[in-house]
Amino acid sequence: MNERDAPSAGEPVIHLTRDEAQAIGAGTHGDPFSVLGIHPCGKGFLARTFIPDAAEVAAFTLDGKEAGKLEPGFAPGLFEGKLKLRKKQQLEYRASNSGGEWTIVDPYCFGPVLGPMDDYYIGEGSHLRLFDKMGAHPIHHEGVDGTHFAVWAPQARRVSVVGDFNVWDGRRHAMRRRVDTGIWEIFLPGVSAGQPYKFEIIGAAGRSLPLKADPFARRAELRPQTASIVTPRIDHEWGDKAHRAHWSSVEARRQPMTIYEVHPGSWRRNDDGNFLSWDQLADDLIPYCVEMGFTHIEFLPVSEHPYDPSWGYQTTGLYAPSARFGEPEGFARFVDGAHRVGISVLIDWVPAHFPMDPHGLIRFDGTALYEHEDPRQGFHPDWNTAIYNFGRKEVLSYLVNNALYWAEEFHVDGLRVDAVASMLYLDYSRKEGEWIPNKDGGRENLEAVHFLREMNKAVYGSHRGIITVAEESTSWPKVSAPVHEDGLGFGFKWNMGFMNDTLDYFSREPIHRKHHHDAITFGLVYAFSENFVLPISHDEVVHGKGSMLNKMPGDEWQKFANLRAYYGFMWGYPGKKLLFMGQEFGQRGEWAESRQLDWDHLDDPRHHGVQLLVRDLNRLYTSLPALHARDCEGEGFEWIVADDKENSVFAWLRKAPGQAPVAVICNLTPVPRSNYEIRLPEGGHWREIFNSDSTYYGGSGQGNSGRVPAEDMGKTHVARIHLPPLSTLMLTPEQEAEDGA
Repeated sequence: MNERDAPSAGEPVIHLTRDEAQAIGAGTHGDPFSVLGIHPCGKGFLARTFIPDAAEVAAFTLDGKEAGKLEPGFAPGLFEGKLKLRKKQQLEYRASNSGGEWTIVDPYCFGPVLGPMDDYYIGEGSHLRLFDKMGAHPIHHEGVDGTHFAVWAPQARRVSVVGDFNVWDGRRHAMRRRVDTGIWEIFLPGVSAGQPYKFEIIGAAGRSLPLKADPFARRAELRPQTASIVTPRIDHEWGDKAHRAHWSSVEARRQPMTIYEVHPGSWRRNDDGNFLSWDQLADDLIPYCVEMGFTHIEFLPVSEHPYDPSWGYQTTGLYAPSARFGEPEGFARFVDGAHRVGISVLIDWVPAHFPMDPHGLIRFDGTALYEHEDPRQGFHPDWNTAIYNFGRKEVLSYLVNNALYWAEEFHVDGLRVDAVASMLYLDYSRKEGEWIPNKDGGRENLEAVHFLREMNKAVYGSHRGIITVAEESTSWPKVSAPVHEDGLGFGFKWNMGFMNDTLDYFSREPIHRKHHHDAITFGLVYAFSENFVLPISHDEVVHGKGSMLNKMPGDEWQKFANLRAYYGFMWGYPGKKLLFMGQEFGQRGEWAESRQLDWDHLDDPRHHGVQLLVRDLNRLYTSLPALHARDCEGEGFEWIVADDKENSVFAWLRKAPGQAPVAVICNLTPVPRSNYEIRLPEGGHWREIFNSDSTYYGGSGQGNSGRVPAEDMGKTHVARIHLPPLSTLMLTPEQEAEDGA
């Protein structure tokens, strides 16, 4: 044994020193690729491998030729020896002990998969295909099938891949560190799709961290398990060319957009209470949306998350569709199925923060890597989560690539970006002294602004036809203006002011509404300052806020009448439409993620009437350009009656160039009004194309027998209309209505 420590002069060094051997055995060696695998030795080669539990090890070439028997080294499980080979090549070891024999292809005989150009673009922060490089990818490398793993952990002392394939022993597959980027990589022969894995990391301080899931994992285990799963690229033959071509050729803000917001875990459930798979959802949800006339489905976050009541907004796997609903290919099939019938799919996307589960991103390499070290920047007090460090180019690249990944891999039509306001303001939900000003002394998060602009530029620049939507609750300017015009670059912004003001108004007893008339008219002051979506989202029907039906005042009849009038008002108001699931039939109870919607409500004609009303509003909205083509432009709106506070009546025109106008009239008290004079831009008969008080929807059946005449009064035309109680009417010139029908 002493001869190994001190080889004779000129003799090739075959055996590692005790210190190095024990470092390999302990899994603390800083550069295992420099000593394990196959290496030149004099005029030949030697091999070293670490195989715990082996008693004997022999080396063979991959074509079965014996290359030499290895001897035990200075650490249990370490074997070393000279080879009978003339050229360097991959090796297979046949290991044995009293329990039997097994074979291992040596991962330390393979060269790196990442190259210098990857290092350059990753280092620069401009790599836009990180999802093809990072994470786990089954590949054929140097003649062998296996999986390439790569992870960013620049301050780690050692990173290993662990899984069933190495009995979760981090000593066996320590990775190669790429010094310039802080990325660790390894190719593991024989590891195939479907195998769970994590990263075992020894942090900068020399301590082992909790096993970490892969930040770039394309698939994850079903909670409560937290491992990542090796998975290849989506194997799906897409049939959505026509759908994508259409949206690539049009201007989205001038297209009808009526969005059905869905939590995929609680729309419907199986009879046993379990989640529907993506394929089951496709069978039921897509036809439902077609029948109801919705143009878009927007899912609450579909990325992997550990805690059901977070609804997906605290994600630990940004790249992995949640295992709750099956394999990732199922989600691809859902999107494709929706596209084939003309329905777009949006997903909620959460780049604002992440949870602090130990298997996730928090202190990933033992340091604040994805988050800020200082809690005044890196901790979110509202949600007890960590805030991404948008100023770190690797974090920005990680998030931008994730947006691109969903667009490319799953063909999603858009991203609704959650909690944008919390990203834009350094003092969001913080008191004095709990936040750090920017370099100019202000409260704006300049790094988050830069990130959002870069994300929007990358997404719009590479995927024509996609949209991004900001949930932004403040008056930050130019949220939906292009970046080159000093905007944030979003396509649309949620109109939270509309939601707050109108729900406040409609929740009041009608007798008091005349004192709050401005809650309705004020919104038109800023209605065209952004490209707005009008959201009645999941946030409005949880946590004690009550369902839409129960927000409405009055007895049962008035509640339903108010709700029908509100939906008519909203669909006639400028802006794209969004309604959370269940509200299209007036669900009575608050939404709960733990159970399916109350579909039995539809046995009640009043609820079924609300559902029919939403269906017909969607059909009118999508078929009449006056109602959608100028949703985001002032030329598409004109007040007719804005100041009738005493009667709580509002009326306006919706217009589009070259198209027949639509007059929208709302009577928001229970008092019917006969011969109410409305000024209209054209004479002749106007057809009543919508009446929320129709008996078909559960109303009292008052109205105008389907048409009203507009008399010529010189410079204008006047129609005398019967306004039903708590109602919204829509009128359009009769000939145009017939043509549209």
